[in-house]
Amino acid sequence: MKKAWSALPVRLLIAIAAGIFLGQVLPTGAMGVVVTVKYILGQVISFCVPLIIIGFIAPSIAKLGTNATRMLGIAVALAYVSSILAAFLAMGAGYGILPRMEIADAAQGLRQLPGLVFQLEIPPIMPVMSALVFSILVGLAAVWTHAESMARALAEFQAMVLGMVRKVIIPILPFFIAATFCSLSWEGSLTKQLPVFLVVILIAMAGHYLWLGILYGTAGAYSGKNPWEVLRHYGPAYLTAVGTMSSAATLAVALNGARKSKILRKDMVDFGIPLFANIHLCGSVLTETFFVMTVSKVLYGTLPAPKDMILFCLLLGCFAIGAPGVPGGTVMASLGLISGVLGFDDAGKALMLAVFALQDSFGTACNVTGDGALTLILTAYAERHHIDRQNLRVDL
Repeated sequence: MKKAWSALPVRLLIAIAAGIFLGQVLPTGAMGVVVTVKYILGQVISFCVPLIIIGFIAPSIAKLGTNATRMLGIAVALAYVSSILAAFLAMGAGYGILPRMEIADAAQGLRQLPGLVFQLEIPPIMPVMSALVFSILVGLAAVWTHAESMARALAEFQAMVLGMVRKVIIPILPFFIAATFCSLSWEGSLTKQLPVFLVVILIAMAGHYLWLGILYGTAGAYSGKNPWEVLRHYGPAYLTAVGTMSSAATLAVALNGARKSKILRKDMVDFGIPLFANIHLCGSVLTETFFVMTVSKVLYGTLPAPKDMILFCLLLGCFAIGAPGVPGGTVMASLGLISGVLGFDDAGKALMLAVFALQDSFGTACNVTGDGALTLILTAYAERHHIDRQNLRVDL
């Protein structure tokens, strides 16, 4: 019971409920304190975003590159294509479904929030896009020059950033979200939109199953084998992912299930499943894409422009490959995209973090289950190109 209460989704639910309630009862003077706390916590999170990008994108590229093989290139390409196609599927659904939903303009009839009690500026060390380009170039340079010392340093920096996420970002997240929901409730923009988010979560879950069907259907068509022989072994892994919200925690169960399949090569299982657990986040990407469109419609009264959404989807696939392995890791790694490409403010980012984390277990389950389909494609590719069975390993 104690473990259940300490789980991030439970804490976020409590934070959301507390924030909505306080937003209905707090006087204007107290709201000034809430707005100030939200601002300061938002500054801390924004400061950490470039560090998260550098800490996960650059080491991921360096680690993949030092073990580069043809199969590795195929695996990374499969993971990226799966993620961006899932994002485009969600984008199409967003443009098709959201305009037909009854989403009132949240900007109408709102109370004006009080000003900050005091202002504390904590500017990031660099812009988001600079951090992304820096990460890619440093990671590639470490591969090109065989800089093993730098690769180890990047791995250590990644561990430091992950510790920062776990020890700083995640602990303050419930307070930031509580303050944000308190502000939205006090303004009056959230209470009338809560049912919308419940419907959106169900739509996103339906999208997961649709995408899994597409993945396994494609894998079956390419391999000429029945994909059910892989999918039927993934029940325990799916349930484990729902319970843990962690691909890493589910890895042993996923490996055990994949090894039971009669049509997957064991060397491809041992190579592909651990690799895809780190770089294939199709369910999380699908969910985030649909949610950013929903939040944009709710808070700002309009959907993002198609050109912005296309750029967002293409870049989100890159961010997902290096996203931290923590609950909500995909959306944390891409906070800079959400603000830089789509123009979200702190309220939009906080709402994204909250809604995404509440369903993250199902997104993780989709990620893990989809790994089996990509491993079937790897197996078929290896057999078609007469690649000998070998001990392929990628240290991640």
